[in-house]
Amino acid sequence: MRKAHDLIGLPVITVESGKQVGQVKDLLLDATWHIQGIALETKHWFSSLRYIPWEEIVAAGSDAVTIPNDSVIREPEQAEGLYALLEGSQKIKGLPVVTVGGQQLGMVEDVYLEQEWGKQIVGYELSEGFISDLKEGRRWLPMPESATKGEDAIIVPVHCTQDLEELFVSKEE
Repeated sequence: MRKAHDLIGLPVITVESGKQVGQVKDLLLDATWHIQGIALETKHWFSSLRYIPWEEIVAAGSDAVTIPNDSVIREPEQAEGLYALLEGSQKIKGLPVVTVGGQQLGMVEDVYLEQEWGKQIVGYELSEGFISDLKEGRRWLPMPESATKGEDAIIVPVHCTQDLEELFVSKEE
C-alpha cells in the first residue's frame, strides 16, 4: 500500500516533450472512494488550478508523475462533483470518522491506495490529535464496505471499531 501524501509535491512531466507542467497539489476522489484525478499546481503566477484525469496518467512513480502531453490537462469546472483530499470546501483530510453508532474513531490524516498507485482507496490513516499521535501513534482503518462522506464527517459501520489497527507507536518503550 502507498500513502496518498507520497504523490503530493511530485513533478508532473510530459512524456512527449519532457517538460514539467507543474506539481501534484491534491488528489480528487469520487463518492465511491476512487481517485478520479490529480490537482495540478503550476509554476506560473497567474495560472488557475487545473487537474488531470487519472486515466490520462501514464505512470505515478516514486519520483514523478508522467502524462502523455499537456493536452490532457483540464480546467477545474470539469472536476465538478469530486472531493479533494487536502484542500477546498469538500476536502477529506481533517474530517472525523464516526460510526453509525455515534463513536468517533479519529480524524482523517491520509488515505492509502492500492499497491502500484491503484485508483481505489483501501484505508484511512486516523489521528486523535498531535499529543495522542506522539503517545499512542496513529491508527489505520481498512476501507469498510460502506463509507459515506458527509458534509461534516465520514460515516462508517459500527463494526469498524474492531477493525482499527495501530499504525505506528512513537513513544519510547
